[in-house]
Amino acid sequence: MSDPTGSTLEPSTDDRRSDGVTEAFVAHRNLLFTVAYEMLGSAADAEDVLQETWLRWMGVDQGAVRDQRAYLVRITTRQALTQLRTLGRRKESYVGPWLPEPLLTAPDVADDVELADSVSMAMLMVLETLAPTERAVFVLREVFDLEYGEIAEAVDKSPAAVRQIAHRARAHVAARRPRGVVSATEARRTVEAFQRAVETGELQRLLDVLAPDVVLLTDGGGVVRAALAPVVGADPVARVLARISTAMSLQPTLLNGEPGLVVRRDGVIDTVIALRVEDGRVTGLYAVRNPEKLARVERETAVSR
Repeated sequence: MSDPTGSTLEPSTDDRRSDGVTEAFVAHRNLLFTVAYEMLGSAADAEDVLQETWLRWMGVDQGAVRDQRAYLVRITTRQALTQLRTLGRRKESYVGPWLPEPLLTAPDVADDVELADSVSMAMLMVLETLAPTERAVFVLREVFDLEYGEIAEAVDKSPAAVRQIAHRARAHVAARRPRGVVSATEARRTVEAFQRAVETGELQRLLDVLAPDVVLLTDGGGVVRAALAPVVGADPVARVLARISTAMSLQPTLLNGEPGLVVRRDGVIDTVIALRVEDGRVTGLYAVRNPEKLARVERETAVSR
């Protein structure tokens, strides 16, 4: 270590402690971000949670910490629960459908089937239907495989209560999540067929790739033009998609661990489309147009379990 004059000094005990605390946080940062993001569906809010987690972590008596990972997850969960309730109030006045903030993810995320499923737009939309504590318990248990005792400390419940909450949340999610597992190859082929259909603007090609009960949700946040209610059914959805301007370009990419599309107008990102695929057809379309939610598709965001 050097002082401001350039002289070399022996690191003090406080310096070494600070380095160890920082190293622990950095080592688990991607995990903590993923916990917060899956609880909130918002990368911006997840980053705020990490900032609060860091500030609290710096003030923790490390001598009382048995497991740094578990302790950091506990802090993150508590901060995310607080943020989730604030976010819930913001959603009440949100204009039109609220969709999770999409993430550009690395190819290795798609290789981890459980991780890709947990951060997918379809799953995040299912998690939106859970109460805050149920969501926290489900994410910590089903995605990150924490013990009930660890989760209990994070959500201030007894282990027995956490078991009941986990059972209830698991059943709730199972009833609403996509049926079956879609292979990466099938998903990619379906998205490619969808892209070709949109680019041609041919109604029949769109109808061929859309499920009869497909649902289109568009999130403009009151900032840009977007449908204020879900568009339901293959024909209405196809007619909306057929109107996409030929001046726009579609670029395939990996969004939240799954194949998706980035729509650009004059080289600028206009819309991000995540797709829900089942049995070779598109059953759900999540089109995010709110400019405030498009920052994370310019660069990859690291997520991990």
